Amino acid sequence: MKREDIQAIYDKGLDAVVALVAAFEQIFQQQALQIAALTERVKQLKSQIKTNSRGNSKPPSSDGLKRTKSLRKKTGKKSSAQKGHPGHTLEMVDHPDKVELHRVTRCRCCGASLTGKPSESVERRQVVDTPPLKLETTEHRAEQKTCHICGAVNKADFPDGVNQPAQYGPRIKALASYMNQYQLIPYDRVEEFFKDLFGQPFSEGSLFTANQVLYESLAGFEQETKRRILSEPVINCDETGARVEGKNHWLHVASKPELTFYGIHQKRGSDAMDEMAILPFYSGIAKHDCLYAYFKYKGCNHSLCNAHHLRELTWVIENLNQVWAQQMYDLLLDAKAAVDEAKENSKTSLELEQLTGFLSRYSSVIALGYEENPFFEAWPPPKGKRGKPKKTKLRNLLERLDKYQTETLNFMFDFRIPMDNNLAERCLRPGALGRKSYYGTHSEWSGRLLASSMSVLQTAEKHNLNSLAYLRYYLDACARSGGPPPDLERFLPWNIPAEIIREYGMRSGREHPG
Repeated sequence: MKREDIQAIYDKGLDAVVALVAAFEQIFQQQALQIAALTERVKQLKSQIKTNSRGNSKPPSSDGLKRTKSLRKKTGKKSSAQKGHPGHTLEMVDHPDKVELHRVTRCRCCGASLTGKPSESVERRQVVDTPPLKLETTEHRAEQKTCHICGAVNKADFPDGVNQPAQYGPRIKALASYMNQYQLIPYDRVEEFFKDLFGQPFSEGSLFTANQVLYESLAGFEQETKRRILSEPVINCDETGARVEGKNHWLHVASKPELTFYGIHQKRGSDAMDEMAILPFYSGIAKHDCLYAYFKYKGCNHSLCNAHHLRELTWVIENLNQVWAQQMYDLLLDAKAAVDEAKENSKTSLELEQLTGFLSRYSSVIALGYEENPFFEAWPPPKGKRGKPKKTKLRNLLERLDKYQTETLNFMFDFRIPMDNNLAERCLRPGALGRKSYYGTHSEWSGRLLASSMSVLQTAEKHNLNSLAYLRYYLDACARSGGPPPDLERFLPWNIPAEIIREYGMRSGREHPG
């Protein structure tokens, strides 16, 4: 306002001045509220910019080119193989497939001929390589003879599975399906691979037919895997996004160190879990990431993934510098270290004094968290909505840790329960890679095939079997029987006889990350 305007109001008397001050006071209050709201909004936007896979449940691919710091603590050990590791160094064999002798014909000093002189010693070096790769065609000829007594025409039978004038054998079908379903190589690139490697393209139609046979042949595995998972005391569950026919779907997993079961569904929640028919009938302990749908199943106990908690606490520590978050972070790692030490000393539980100490610390940290974070509404407030105001992510984390204290800390009381859900997350990596490599599957059928084949082959890997050799062995049996073998029990990964493993070169010799 100009000076003369203020003077005019002053000349009108005290009431005019009071009215002016009241008007300004109302304006200042509105500005203060707006500044507070904008400050909170800026704070939230900054937190979104700083969010990455290290401090939140986001995939590492969302970090872009930014390099995030690992949650793992440095051990001081070198990055090479540790002491006691068996190693996989390429070694010489006693009986090579091929020997090439390089002779000494002349003396390098004087040039004298040494052709007739016997060798005094031989130095050996071996080169391991593949032989020239080519497809092998086997022609089956069935004789036909006419009986000289009765005149009947007799024709020899072709082997089981040989029913076309020209067809691919089970080995090449196994390789094509393995590359497509387990190594997640798209149809057109599988065709290109066979053309470059063998000079014979394995067409998309042939691969589709091979996958159809594979899907029909694996029908019995699903029920057997479910049966074994339902008998396990602890299972790890998780889910990740998938694309089927260009639409969003969810790939679900229920796993153990020796078993993996996948299911694919349009929904993420209980509709999908009901259809998978594991959690509705499970009575053990389900480890998961606190998706609300899991808690619908009251027949089992629950355990939460503390790797998720550590990531969220890391974000709070780095961006909000709250004391309770650092204390909770340290508590969870201290509890894990205590459990690991007890396991190394062949103990089956922590001492009572340790347990009560951790529980007391946990309660104190939660109380401190509520002191640092009194309830307040997230900005902006919902417009025209009734009910409770929306909470901030920080407040949700605090209340989750408070409400699910037992589910967070039960790994201290039962050593069968892992601290995190990394086993299930590792099992889901192939599905996430498949989503990126060829943007999902083209039909509901192919999505179910992917889930079924990954279940079987990853379970085979977990039993230290070469998944390709195992698939070839199984498809050989299917070709002989004209469908899934009636004695399925003999073909389950945990029941393969030792002589079959040797015959098919099925032992992988490596440890599966699951």
